[in-house]
Amino acid sequence: MEGYVPRAPWRRRRATDSPRPGGRRWAGRLRRSGSFARQVLLVRVGRRRPEPGAGSTVVAPAPYEPVTDSSLVPVSPAPAGAAVSDGPIPLLPGEHTPARRAKFVIVNACTLSSLTLGLLAIFLAMQGDVRMAAICLIACVTFDGLDGALARRFRVVSPFGAQMDSLADMCSFGLAAPVVVYASLSGTVPAAAAAAGCTLVAGCAAIRLARFNVSPKDGRFFCGVPTTMVAAVLAVGVLIELPMSGAAQLAGVTLLAFAMVSSFPYAKLARLVKLPPWLWLLPIVGALVDPRLTFAVVVAGYLASGPLLWLRHRHT
Repeated sequence: MEGYVPRAPWRRRRATDSPRPGGRRWAGRLRRSGSFARQVLLVRVGRRRPEPGAGSTVVAPAPYEPVTDSSLVPVSPAPAGAAVSDGPIPLLPGEHTPARRAKFVIVNACTLSSLTLGLLAIFLAMQGDVRMAAICLIACVTFDGLDGALARRFRVVSPFGAQMDSLADMCSFGLAAPVVVYASLSGTVPAAAAAAGCTLVAGCAAIRLARFNVSPKDGRFFCGVPTTMVAAVLAVGVLIELPMSGAAQLAGVTLLAFAMVSSFPYAKLARLVKLPPWLWLLPIVGALVDPRLTFAVVVAGYLASGPLLWLRHRHT
């Protein structure tokens, strides 16, 4: 018949009782969208009903089911092997024998001692006793190293202890050390400059501790100078009264703050102990001759070792 245009094959296959409305564009969009869009749009596509008498089973379309909000919210899976408990998480993993509990208490008592000494250093600095405050900071460094060593030796290392140690370090080394330095710089530099430098130390210490908690650990090097070492350097510098101007001391404090958040590798104490013995004789003899100059040279050499190691690993 002239003028007759046959319908497309896909239109001839479309039945009148099909739950899909006619139109290739809409059907193609539904096929590309996947099952998630069908759940959101509340669309359920059933098979076509056969004609009566065909002898086949009639499959009715699936009923409409309302979609709740909880089915669309992704749920993060629990870690593999993690036991889900309705009660509180135990602070000490493993068996809870009286001996292990006593060791756990001793380790955390060292951490709390470091925290208490940090607060005492702040109180002494506020009263003007800067030297005694610096001694309290050195004691904080001692207890901070002691709790970690005891935890590893007693085998009571726990996530709770790690978080306790980090919070105590922030109080003792991120807050107490800047307060002691601010009290020691009083009268030598403008108060605003001293406050800015000490605030920088506190902020960099917080960044350093947070980064340490979420970063993978390296058994050989630190990523940046640790807060414990910075606090020890500041405390010893205040205690021995370095013959430097206030501006030079403030510049050194700022340099230490940026060294904490740097990405340069710094050797750990365990690697420094393994150095040749003749290298240890130099600072010992220098300390007998001029302890202040020797202290400044050792600190400057350690700070310079980070960029040198970084350059060495970069070219290898």
